[in-house]
Amino acid sequence: MLFLIVLIFFILSFAPPHGSSATTLADTMLLVGQSLTRNRTLVSKGGKFELGFFTPRNSQKHYVGIWFKQVASVQKKKTVVWVANRNKPISTTDLSSSEFKLLEDGQLVLFFMKAKNNYSSDQVPIWSTNSTTVNRVIHSSIKVVLHDNGNLAVLSSSNGNIIMWQSFDHPTNSFLPGAKFGYNNLTNTSYILTSWRNSEDPSDGFYSVKLEPGGTVSFMWNQSHEFYNSGVWNGHYFGNFPEMQIGITCSFEYRSYANGSYFIYSVSDADLPLHVFVDVSGQLKAAVRQSETQDWMEIWTKPMPLCQVYGICGAFSICSDNNIGPSICQCLPGFEKHNPKDLDSLDYSSGCVRKNSSWCGDKDNFHVMPNMDLSKIITSANVLVVDDAKKCKSSCLQNCSCNAYAYHTTGSNNNSIGCLLWYGSLVNVRQHVGDDRVDLFIRLAASEDHLWSSRKKISTIAIVGAVISGLIILGGITLVFLHRYSKRRSSETQKLDEDYAFLTAFWSKDLKIATKNFSDKLGSGGFGSVFKGTLPDMTIVAVKKLEGVTQGQKQFRSEVSTIGLIHHVNLVRLRGFCSEGAKRMLVYDFMPKGSLDRHLFPRNNSRILNWPQRFQIAVGTARGLAYLHEECRDCIIHCDIKPENILLDADFHPKVADFGLAKLFGHEFSRVMTTVRGTIGYLAPEWTSGVAITAKADVYSYGMMLFELISGRRNLKLANDGRVWFFPTWAAKKVVSDGQSMLSILDDKLDGNANIEELNRAFKVSCWCIQEDEIQRPSMGQVVQILEGLLDVNDPPINRYLQTLMEEGEETSFFS
Repeated sequence: MLFLIVLIFFILSFAPPHGSSATTLADTMLLVGQSLTRNRTLVSKGGKFELGFFTPRNSQKHYVGIWFKQVASVQKKKTVVWVANRNKPISTTDLSSSEFKLLEDGQLVLFFMKAKNNYSSDQVPIWSTNSTTVNRVIHSSIKVVLHDNGNLAVLSSSNGNIIMWQSFDHPTNSFLPGAKFGYNNLTNTSYILTSWRNSEDPSDGFYSVKLEPGGTVSFMWNQSHEFYNSGVWNGHYFGNFPEMQIGITCSFEYRSYANGSYFIYSVSDADLPLHVFVDVSGQLKAAVRQSETQDWMEIWTKPMPLCQVYGICGAFSICSDNNIGPSICQCLPGFEKHNPKDLDSLDYSSGCVRKNSSWCGDKDNFHVMPNMDLSKIITSANVLVVDDAKKCKSSCLQNCSCNAYAYHTTGSNNNSIGCLLWYGSLVNVRQHVGDDRVDLFIRLAASEDHLWSSRKKISTIAIVGAVISGLIILGGITLVFLHRYSKRRSSETQKLDEDYAFLTAFWSKDLKIATKNFSDKLGSGGFGSVFKGTLPDMTIVAVKKLEGVTQGQKQFRSEVSTIGLIHHVNLVRLRGFCSEGAKRMLVYDFMPKGSLDRHLFPRNNSRILNWPQRFQIAVGTARGLAYLHEECRDCIIHCDIKPENILLDADFHPKVADFGLAKLFGHEFSRVMTTVRGTIGYLAPEWTSGVAITAKADVYSYGMMLFELISGRRNLKLANDGRVWFFPTWAAKKVVSDGQSMLSILDDKLDGNANIEELNRAFKVSCWCIQEDEIQRPSMGQVVQILEGLLDVNDPPINRYLQTLMEEGEETSFFS
């Protein structure tokens, strides 16, 4: 017996050290006098959340927090949703004596034992609930419970489990389902969500989100500068948050009453882990757990792109939407990273500092950064009224605090809006994203300017050397080409801007030769006709001759350059353009399998698409549209989604064609669309209602096309008596109302060979996409997630608008 006691004592003396797996309490609550220590945790009743001590990755500081118990990322990192002592961490030396305890007076306190001398010690509080209400309750009736919604609550069982204190009233960076995100009119306070300082430090970061008295969600930097807001609640979603869809995943509710207002949401699937939080990037994100990898997948992010977040790159940095990861922030010329290690923790806000600490002199010069977006920094500039740019530059040189200047003129008469001078730190510099292009001049020390010039000279020499070498290799062929080229250059196209360097500028005569005088026609549409061509290097291309474009050459090239910057595996690649006089042509990669309509509605011996190919096309097309709507610098609305504009490569992978062309036709595009044969069957109702066209118009068209992918037949038919028949309405009634099998609407040519789960998801998506009210339609990003099985969706309603266009009882024979 003595041996057994000694053995047990020996084992307990080697309790798991810090960093090992923690043990859990037998129940889901703490009673008065009970506590959590570093190797004990509290788990919610359903096992969804866990409370205990944790240590962020690469950190020597320790905290008490709540995290998702069943969700671990690929890096096995806890997904923490609440932190008690976020601004008062526990040191490693104090960790072993730290306790998270419910005291007799009803306070929940985190403290550690600090030794006074060799014989005694004091309890030093680090954090407490500071609740005054619990003091009036009998301590024996008080308990602490961690609920399955992630809420930690101090309850009084003598008063029917009344909440005396709860973590939902003191959020950190996360907004969980069931929590109230609101504003109190009586105290003029908001429940504020504040980001972590970085991915390794949960202390208060620079970014916060709060609900304003007027009912908008405000995104703040340093609690002082609003850089984004949600827009007003319209009864279904906030104006700038169209992703909030009724009937998909979540239900949302906004309430306003005399004492305040609050926003709350719930998840339709209680078992689906959903995490809404303010990221260290300053963005509000929503993520769901992927069932296969058990990792998180972001389903929406606001604001987008990242460079809209104020101060994301810190001082003396430039933010570029075209880059990702740490490369999104680059130091201005003459500056270097203040703390390069911060990039590892996704914290870019430390910015950059001058490389040369001893600078400022009359020999300083300026590095020009062309075509910059100054809209976010113009308010921090000092405006000086001067006559010309030279005086503006001189004014900056005379003050050592001046780090940059810009001299901006606008209008046909070059009316100046002034000389803009920036003193001190320069924050929120961003590359050009709009139409108002301004050159920004960054001050360089004389030594830095010399080095910069030297680098440019070395680079120039290298480029010249490479060009000369290339000329020698190419020899006479290149000389002949240059001679021919120089004779044909017109004054209008003598100089191509650097903006179009990534596209090839073709001459109309060359494209005429490549297409054999435009003899091999591939198709035609609202924008013009498409012809097959072969370039001198034997590359096969598709040449689109645009019809009806009246834009000037500069504006046309600007729009084309925007299209050329867009690259995605499910978008047709633009290779080049022709803008010669009134001739406007675009040159694309050639898609060998042609357009989708040729395979859905086969002619001659066209190959019939099997179900895996059809589902691949559905998902790929949705990904391409989601990229245009949600990931491009500016949202691009296609406006003409139909099978004719979905092209297929050699492996039947889909490529969306004609994206970005709507803007070339300006406001007349809607008129052009309605005159195109067949397109009217894909038009959303808003095209004829006079309301503004949004990305949801593409969603509607995609839903109509998806019905055709499923059924292998056209959605719209005209009867001899002039009536209009819509297959989607007939199909929805057959499946939703009559309860028939999904296979009843599948293309007969497939003989029932389809994945039922995929078919079910595709059918539900198509029904939701064609809802008359665009609010009820999902975003294209959500469409992708539903098709891939990452999001569940409710049974869809039947579009009553389409139903009214059909007569009862006769459509069955029409579509059978």
